[in-house]
Amino acid sequence: MVLIFGQVLQAQESDLSMILQTLYSFAFIAYLFYAQKIQTLQMLRQIEVTLRKVKTLKEEARERTVKTLIEIGKPTGDIGPRVDRFIDFFSIGLENMDPAGIVDKMDHFLKTNKRVYEAEVKALAPNATPTERNNLENLIEVSQALNIYYKVMRHYYLLGKKTMNIYVIMQVHMILPMLLQMVEAYSAGIQAFEHGMPIGDGVGPIVAAKLMHGYPQSDVAEEIVAAEVPYEGRTLIVFKAKGPGGSVGNPDEGLINILKERKGKVKMIITVDAAGKLEGEPVGQVSEGIGAAIGGTGKEKFKMEEITNKYKIPMHAIAIKQGMEHVVAPLVEPLFDATDKAVESVKRIVMDYTEPGDVVVVAGIGNTIGVGQ
Repeated sequence: MVLIFGQVLQAQESDLSMILQTLYSFAFIAYLFYAQKIQTLQMLRQIEVTLRKVKTLKEEARERTVKTLIEIGKPTGDIGPRVDRFIDFFSIGLENMDPAGIVDKMDHFLKTNKRVYEAEVKALAPNATPTERNNLENLIEVSQALNIYYKVMRHYYLLGKKTMNIYVIMQVHMILPMLLQMVEAYSAGIQAFEHGMPIGDGVGPIVAAKLMHGYPQSDVAEEIVAAEVPYEGRTLIVFKAKGPGGSVGNPDEGLINILKERKGKVKMIITVDAAGKLEGEPVGQVSEGIGAAIGGTGKEKFKMEEITNKYKIPMHAIAIKQGMEHVVAPLVEPLFDATDKAVESVKRIVMDYTEPGDVVVVAGIGNTIGVGQ
């Protein structure tokens, strides 16, 4: 009896094993045929989740922009449609097939762009002060950036979903973490521009402001102020964008005007700016080098290099390292502490490379929101 029961049990186990093996074989064969489709659907799902988050951040930025414009500018009527129209504003890049004269064209292009922003913000916030209008311009720019990220991500998501082309979908999926990091960085900037708080990109102007503190200042170019600072027998001509409104000014024009006024009799130029850090580098690391520490379109950098080459003046650079999430977000303590280290770096470079009686130009590059004169 026991023997018969054992034989029945063994037969059942054998049948179950055969069924499981058959199911596994069918699943493996199905996976071979549908693996790419399953992978595509998984990637689409992940992109969709991220896209929803970006949409939420974009809509929140738009609502806070409208709210801030109303609170500060006291406009009459509904400004929502005009804000939406301007958030969708675009700039067509310059034709560079023939690069001759491209820098001057870029200069004209940027000034035209600035005039448009100034006119739009003035119409949206008629009662805002010049400082507040600068901050509101930056606030709108953040909303525009988030809108562009959302529309581009949505385009590739819908295109991938429509065609089910895994290569289209993979292009977006592979860079999702970097895209989300940049979107969150811009979103963090809403608070700073809404309340006029210093941001990570303002470390250069903060260094300049610390050096200039207590000395008379004068305008040397559009939205650029400078001060002569005596230091150990040398004369430091320190300049930055005029604050505390959100502006980067025209540092290239500031440097050109200073050098022309001094007839090129400047021993050295030091530029201080924020710089992207590599993974593993601490936030607020101060590094020294040579060259023009300035980002942007390249127009400012070109003109600064051109004028320094004309007078054969060496350019030193000081970079304060930070991540993408810090650039337009409210200033964090490690970056503020790093500005003191950068001030000491400026002084040490001056002592190491110049003699008493020399003139040194120090440029604090960056957005000067929340940084007074």
